[in-house]
Amino acid sequence: MKSELKNLTYEIELKPGEKLNLPESLLESVGAGHWIITIEQKAKEPVNTRSHDAFLKGYAPEDEGLYDDYPTR
Repeated sequence: MKSELKNLTYEIELKPGEKLNLPESLLESVGAGHWIITIEQKAKEPVNTRSHDAFLKGYAPEDEGLYDDYPTR
């Protein structure tokens, strides 16, 4: 069976004043062949915006009892 490394990803964090220094193991894993090396800034973690407020605000007093005929799960 022939196996081949297709994708190798490292996540790093540089503090102000630090310089990029690639790990020796990464440099050793790159050999002869065609390579694409991409460096991109990591996306910021999204703020949790999920909320059920819209449902609660859309419930009107006249809807009270509307679903009483439906069996509970």
